Amino acid sequence: MTNKITSKFTFPVGYHKFHKDQLFNYQLNRWHSFGYLRFEDMKDAGQKIKNFKDWKSEMLCLAEKAVSEERLMEAAFFYRAAEFYTFQKDPDKELLYDKFVDFFYRAFQDDGIERFKVPYQEAFLPAMRIPSSSENKKGTIVMHGGFDSYIEEFYSWMRYFSDHGFEVIAFEGPGQGAARKKYGLVLNHEWEKPARSVLDYFQLNDVTWLGISMGGYFCFRAAAFEPRIKRVIASGIAFDYTQIPNIAGQFLMRLFFEHFRDFTNKVTLKKMKKDGMHAWSIGNLMYIADKKTPVDAADVALQMNEKNLHSDLVKQDVLILTGREDHFIPFKMHNKQVKALTHAKSLTARVLTREEQTQNHCQIGNIGLALDVMLKWIEEKS
Repeated sequence: MTNKITSKFTFPVGYHKFHKDQLFNYQLNRWHSFGYLRFEDMKDAGQKIKNFKDWKSEMLCLAEKAVSEERLMEAAFFYRAAEFYTFQKDPDKELLYDKFVDFFYRAFQDDGIERFKVPYQEAFLPAMRIPSSSENKKGTIVMHGGFDSYIEEFYSWMRYFSDHGFEVIAFEGPGQGAARKKYGLVLNHEWEKPARSVLDYFQLNDVTWLGISMGGYFCFRAAAFEPRIKRVIASGIAFDYTQIPNIAGQFLMRLFFEHFRDFTNKVTLKKMKKDGMHAWSIGNLMYIADKKTPVDAADVALQMNEKNLHSDLVKQDVLILTGREDHFIPFKMHNKQVKALTHAKSLTARVLTREEQTQNHCQIGNIGLALDVMLKWIEEKS
């Protein structure tokens, strides 16, 4: 196994078979690939986990062990891992989030992380900034995740760019992290609105904008309406959630969502009772969208479609990184997104493969390579 090293984090190379179920395997790989958790811990955990209950208990055991050994960074991310697959109705959900945040900032208290609350509507968007490690700042990168992500998760990415001379700002938008948990802001596809607030607050006029996972949708929506964004990077793309199924699936989805909503709700709720994956994923969506039924929550997610994206209005330099075997988003969405960016100033579309250990969602397995590609591209386009 080889490694790519920054001054602070090591990004291990390899997408591993920690668990036979991709549901658990991907997350075990994610925390290891980001440079936070050890290979041997992920391997041991994968052998003990059989279900969501096992996941939570095993991650809590590992968190408590890390605390006892004063490995605060690892404690933080074990708490985050435990929280990730804890159901929304579990009273431990927010407690585990609070522990993650507490241990995270204790672990990195000497790193010069600056924290902000950006005014937004009647609430705030949490943000963190890391200054450039160089006296001659190369520029500013603004980044965010997608769905229910937290800014702290991407600290190793932020530190990489800071170590290479960039000021880096990350924020949580509506539906994400503390924006949802502490300030009640719910998921909305109109990402130019939080983007505008962040750019105004930090008085930014020429930035590189990085969206990760579902953030690969949000970043293009923001760029379509915000000219202060000059360069756009999508690590993982979505393009249109209504087009993810095949043609027959799209027809059935429209039919049931438009004409059989009560029936669809009943069937979905029954699935959620029987299937942990459905209970977790749909429950999460209902929470971040603040909807009481699965169908109403799905309506919010399905607003993230081709029409609302406005790809034709994106006039910036664009870099897209897509895993060839992404298990969340079918590869067909990559080609659709590329074709839709008809007015981009320039377009670089990089498909990452199993040979590079980057075949899965958001390049988990070789984050170092992905960051190197981004860095080189930013420096060329700046």
